[in-house]
Amino acid sequence: MEKIAFLGLGHMGEPMARQLLPAAEALTVWNRTPAKAEALAAEGATVATDPADAVREADVVITMLAGPDAVREIADAILPALRPGAFWVEMSTVGPDTVKELAGRVPDGVTLVDAPVMGSTDKAAAGRLGILAGGEAAGVEHVLARFGPVTRTGPLGSGAALKLVVNTAVIGGVALVAEAMKLADALGLDEATAKDALAAGPLSGAVARAFATDVHFGSDLAVKDVSLATSTAQLPAMEAVLRHFQAAAADPDVVHEDVSRAVTRIRRDS
Repeated sequence: MEKIAFLGLGHMGEPMARQLLPAAEALTVWNRTPAKAEALAAEGATVATDPADAVREADVVITMLAGPDAVREIADAILPALRPGAFWVEMSTVGPDTVKELAGRVPDGVTLVDAPVMGSTDKAAAGRLGILAGGEAAGVEHVLARFGPVTRTGPLGSGAALKLVVNTAVIGGVALVAEAMKLADALGLDEATAKDALAAGPLSGAVARAFATDVHFGSDLAVKDVSLATSTAQLPAMEAVLRHFQAAAADPDVVHEDVSRAVTRIRRDS
């Protein structure tokens, strides 16, 4: 059993950290907003005062943060404090370029693994996420398995790359369903009839995600992920999708809500 530090207790991080409580010799958590750590503290986790304090004695450090800028900021704080022999598992969706950048900064004796996840808050709470692990992940695979099945994707950065592909497809599918429903609205079709017809076809998974009510992935995060994708390759369809979610993220009532709220907005305003 290892000493584990978990940094980032947002919608995904908090239920993920909870999966580690039975498995760790000691679990230390940190979050920019300390109040979000209170529930885990009541269940036995130690709350660190700052990121460096969280990782100083850890065998395994896990970061689950909002995006590349947040990860870089945390890296500035924790890299001097990581001990030789430690693993740093970066589980945020940041893209392979950021992972490679981090790899160039990791001190000797520390192993960086990129292991973003497939799934949303419901699967995080149930320990049924899909883990895309790139790099030398063998030493932490048993820890990652607490979150769900682990798929070894290849060299360092390949997990982040595959996650970007998966998220791009999902977000694009949600936007496509929104536009299909907008067309159905314009044609005067019954909403339930149109939705059921789409759900019975090849877009069934995207339909389920577009109308989900028990998960959370904000429009701001969709903008971040699609921006990473469109800066990597020419993706004209995804550039149009990006504009949809940028408009949604500009709405303060929608920006941090699940992308299903953006579907409503696309149908209404686009």
